[in-house]
Amino acid sequence: MLVDTRAGTWHGITRSAGTRPHDYPNAGSGIRLRGSAVPGVERRSPAWDDVRSALQAGEHALYVEGDLQAARRWFEAAHDAAEVRGDSEATARAALGLGGLWVHEHRTATGAATVGVRQSRALSLVDPASSLALRLRARLAGEEGYRAGDHRTIMGVVAEARDTRDAVALAEALSLAHHCVLGPEHAALRLELAQEMIGVAVSTSRRGDLVMGLLWRTVDLFLDGDPHAERSLEELRGLLSPKDHLAAGFVISAIEVMLHIRGGRFAEAEAMASDCAGRGMAAGDIDTIGWYRAQLGTIRWYQGRASELVPLLSELVNSPALSTNDNSTFAGLAVAAATAGDRRLATAMLARLRGQDLADLPRSSSWLMSMYGVVEAAHLLADDEISAQAYALLSPFASRPVIASLGVTCFGSVHHSLGVASLTVGEVGRAVEHLRAAVRGNLALGHWPAAVLSRSRLGQALALRDGPHAEAALRQLAIAAQDAAALGMAPPAGAGPVAPPATGHGLPSSGSEPARAVVCRRRGRQWRIELGGRVVVVGHSVGMGHLATLLANPGYEISATDLAAGPQPGDPEGAGGGESGQPVLDDEAKRTYKQRLSQLQEEIEELEAMNDLGRADTVRAERDWLIAELASATGLGGRTRRFAGSEERARIAVGKAIRRALNRITEADPLIGGELRAAIHTGTRCSYHPA
Repeated sequence: MLVDTRAGTWHGITRSAGTRPHDYPNAGSGIRLRGSAVPGVERRSPAWDDVRSALQAGEHALYVEGDLQAARRWFEAAHDAAEVRGDSEATARAALGLGGLWVHEHRTATGAATVGVRQSRALSLVDPASSLALRLRARLAGEEGYRAGDHRTIMGVVAEARDTRDAVALAEALSLAHHCVLGPEHAALRLELAQEMIGVAVSTSRRGDLVMGLLWRTVDLFLDGDPHAERSLEELRGLLSPKDHLAAGFVISAIEVMLHIRGGRFAEAEAMASDCAGRGMAAGDIDTIGWYRAQLGTIRWYQGRASELVPLLSELVNSPALSTNDNSTFAGLAVAAATAGDRRLATAMLARLRGQDLADLPRSSSWLMSMYGVVEAAHLLADDEISAQAYALLSPFASRPVIASLGVTCFGSVHHSLGVASLTVGEVGRAVEHLRAAVRGNLALGHWPAAVLSRSRLGQALALRDGPHAEAALRQLAIAAQDAAALGMAPPAGAGPVAPPATGHGLPSSGSEPARAVVCRRRGRQWRIELGGRVVVVGHSVGMGHLATLLANPGYEISATDLAAGPQPGDPEGAGGGESGQPVLDDEAKRTYKQRLSQLQEEIEELEAMNDLGRADTVRAERDWLIAELASATGLGGRTRRFAGSEERARIAVGKAIRRALNRITEADPLIGGELRAAIHTGTRCSYHPA
């Protein structure tokens, strides 16, 4: 958890200046009620003035200050006092206020049920024709509509409020209705609601109504990818400049984090996310932790560090603080787990998301973000079926940006997800068109990290369609590499390199052999294999060790006895029978490995100096693997290792081991397995000849 309730501090989050609890009016009213958290309130038979003071303090905190936390305390106190007095109207006002500004502010089943029962009971106690009854009906309809994903009932209450010309009830009903239409299919309707709310706010004379109306309009423009969204944000900032509104200010700060991520300013965005969370805590917003981790997850995704999120998301995924309609954490954990090589966890999260039918996922404000994660995880797991279904569901929203909640974070154009899904199912031509559109859309959004990722995948798609040396493919990869370097980006898992394909180690200098077509890296007890934009992770085995040696030496024949012997430091050159005399790694490959070792050591020292021990461990793992590779290829004193062994026994053993490894790869990804089977040749002499 990020909150230490005993000390009132946040781990990893800094409070922004000026976010201390406010001195609320009437705080020293002298009332004391059962269970009240209001300072200075004591239990006795309350006078009407005491109840009225608590109600006024709660309404001021909620509608003027936007302080959700203080408002809850005051309304709880007022509700208790009003019940003691048997005051139906005051009880109803307090029950209404307990709902807060947003829907679903009470996330636990107990909390939501308690407030819902209070509001339903209060509705039964007041005049059905009163403004208070209309406002209570709007609140109950908004809560139910949000949970059910159905806005018809709340829109009926909006129509009733229009007919009665009750400005306050209409403003509240419009805001509640807006929560129920945050899915991508309701773009036009929600903007109409926001515009109407701004007009109605003039009649209510409540500052909070105008703030909420303009806030909704700003959010709507960002969700639609409107080029004027930032103008509306600037207008909202101006409205709050004389006097802050904590709830709206929290949303504004979240949007600002999102804009910094779009700009590729990752370090600044991460610091701002921490500050934003401090504002959320001060406002008492239940979404604070979820928003912070969504922003952090986005940053890590574009930094190529998604695997680091597995522990964080595993803790968050079952948090009762998350909205009942938010499935994005499952999707994020699926991607992070697949990136980390935990296929079982990734598959489980995808299965949980899919349920009976992927189409059943509620179209909430986090739906597009959830679908982005579904597509990326399915790509990493080579799940053609889920990819095809996700493509069909996302197609109507191709022109929209993937923005979560109220502008919390952004993953760029939906065209990107459509392109990745197309790659997964083998529709390469379609992938090219979507990814071209994604690059254009991301540039229009000013989302540079998303543009780099889309351009990188566009280069991969072009290479698959036109060949690895196609000019268009190389050009897109070169631009992606240049932009990635400027942003300090590393490609997320499955994105492939953000650089033109380099000549593989050990290739003949004549260039007669094709470029290395596969990347194979070992991480502990697992191997990560990348080919054509696809990724598969399998466990270590003897056969995988043989296969990795062949993949590292494309175009060369290596005897089975050499592969079977394995590394034996200290063997004299030429020892043993049946040796091929062929080095496992040629001089150029060894020079490159040693150069990379030097770079990795420098990076480890820098990360340790920055106390970034998590990343240092990741880099250290790569360094250790390279050291092991060099040890396998050289004997004592750096002499090149040669292989030795019984030729026939080696041929049988090595062939079986490699075939078992290929079977495991094929089970995980039939496309990668099929291509490797066609390119790997076993026998007395083994080789890898990429197509």
